[in-house]
Amino acid sequence: MNENKTLIYGIGNEILSDDAIGPKLTWHLEKDLNLPNIKYETAFVGGLEVLEIINGYNTVVFIDGIKTKNGIPGDVYYFTTEDFKETLNLSNLHDTDFLTAIELGKQIGFKIPPNIHIIAIEIVEDEVFGDDYSPEIQKRYAEFYKEIREFVVSVSKGKKVGIVKRRD
Repeated sequence: MNENKTLIYGIGNEILSDDAIGPKLTWHLEKDLNLPNIKYETAFVGGLEVLEIINGYNTVVFIDGIKTKNGIPGDVYYFTTEDFKETLNLSNLHDTDFLTAIELGKQIGFKIPPNIHIIAIEIVEDEVFGDDYSPEIQKRYAEFYKEIREFVVSVSKGKKVGIVKRRD
């Protein structure tokens, strides 16, 4: 059982430039943090598949990219299920959306984590193949990585974290 554990779940396509932000940040956190209560997973898409993966955890932190109308590349947005806004990959285009999946999971008996956080990083490019981030993301990477790292450490220790920025 995963009841006292935190899951960091990076979502995105690791071969598509900025879209790889979720998995790459997750791998960086895994290498950087030595906390026994954190498990790390990555995936290409969300949808119903996340139910089996998050089942039984106390805390889950999803990391994904987002593209908003007036967003500034590298800005970080924090959501919960109460104020969720669609990210690039958390809902699967060929499946159900994220919030419906969570509700369905509750109805059919999955132990849905009481603490679900979604971190979305404003990206530039999600349709170009490449290992490198866009210059705008690369320029701000160290800044937002530090912020996300601090957030992950806090929530993994059960601390209530105030939302720093939120997309309207």
